[in-house]
Amino acid sequence: MSRIGKAPIRIPEGVKVSIENGTVSAEGPKGKLSLNIHPDMKVSYDADKKEIRVERPTDRSFHRALHGTTAALIRNMIKGVTEGFTEILEVHGLGYRVALKGKNLELNLGLSHPVVYPIPEDVKIEVNGNEIHIHGIDKQRVGQVAAEIRAFRKPDPYKGKGIRYKDEVLKLKPGKAAGKK
Repeated sequence: MSRIGKAPIRIPEGVKVSIENGTVSAEGPKGKLSLNIHPDMKVSYDADKKEIRVERPTDRSFHRALHGTTAALIRNMIKGVTEGFTEILEVHGLGYRVALKGKNLELNLGLSHPVVYPIPEDVKIEVNGNEIHIHGIDKQRVGQVAAEIRAFRKPDPYKGKGIRYKDEVLKLKPGKAAGKK
């Protein structure tokens, strides 16, 4: 069995879980999320032990992969409604600025015009200097918003200017003059 899939998913205090018609719903202090489960996967909730178990029908590679994925998605859902997720982006470059203007994020990234990104309803964005903090309860949604903002100006491989993740490590390429000897 999948090591990730066979481990029971513990439900913390203050989280309500329900499983109905192939949908797992979790409601906690941060909000409510639901997930449609593949019909082949069997998900059961033990209210006494406060844990969820995911089981698969066969050992086929498709079912093994789906087993671990389903368990990981449910774990992320539980963590999202209790703690939430945060992604941090850094803006590097001379004259590169970022600011919140109402429900929009305005980015000046060395283009001829400012880039205006409308902030989705299910995500909260804060700006601290040259950092953009993206908060939300859905891990996939937070990551998608971070990727969309980063795509406006990916880090330059020669100077390192652009938008990058907080923990992203860039290996800068040598320029033309540095390459010759």
